[in-house]
Amino acid sequence: MLLDVKNLKKIYTTRFGGHNVQALTNVTFSVEEGEFIAIMGESGSGKTTLLNIIAALDKPTSGEVFLKDKSLIGISEKEISAFRRDNLGFVFQDFNLLDTFSVKDNILLPLVLSAHTYEEMKNSLNTVVEKLGISDLLDKFPYEISGGQKQRTAIARAIITNPKLLLADEPTGALDSKATESLLKLFKKINEDGQTVFMVTHSVKAASHASRILFLRDGAVFHQIYRGSSSNEEMYQKISDTLTVIATGGGFNA
Repeated sequence: MLLDVKNLKKIYTTRFGGHNVQALTNVTFSVEEGEFIAIMGESGSGKTTLLNIIAALDKPTSGEVFLKDKSLIGISEKEISAFRRDNLGFVFQDFNLLDTFSVKDNILLPLVLSAHTYEEMKNSLNTVVEKLGISDLLDKFPYEISGGQKQRTAIARAIITNPKLLLADEPTGALDSKATESLLKLFKKINEDGQTVFMVTHSVKAASHASRILFLRDGAVFHQIYRGSSSNEEMYQKISDTLTVIATGGGFNA
């Protein structure tokens, strides 16, 4: 088991302690190595809270999260940055690239922070940029390239450390339809090469590329869909149907 989430609960207290908001309620699920998981749900369903806890950016009120049997809850503040850098890759909607760094330097940043040798960095760089089709962009700066190219750069930066888990937060949210389609095919290829992907998305199209979709409602896992032999088109329809049930307050027969 790669990721094990057990009885996760998160309660936020307002500034003056007068009101509690329960963002997550007894969330339990697990992720096997090599899965491509999409998390869906309406705004306020707990998706971002769940992602932040798995990313060790936030701590739950109660419950446990284990990555390869290591508790993410028990990591000290001193260890947390190194743990994230060594085990997790991040892809965000707004790319989070440094405009004063070239594409090459943006991609290499995690390896520089981990004190890799130049030879190690060069070998890793060549591998990921070829896989992502951005070898000709290395000397350009983020403001000189398209949104799709920026997201490919961000993915390259995220996977250059060979993370145990790639976390993606609305990765297609800032892209047009053509760039979105290209990026989703890329995610699928990265996953088929063995990378475990955990993606939060509002996009039915993006989720239809996943191998399993978890739906959150009111801070709890409401339903899940496994791909099996379903095509992307069939997955799209199943996801749409489930979101309709959620939006109308319905349920599923046991």
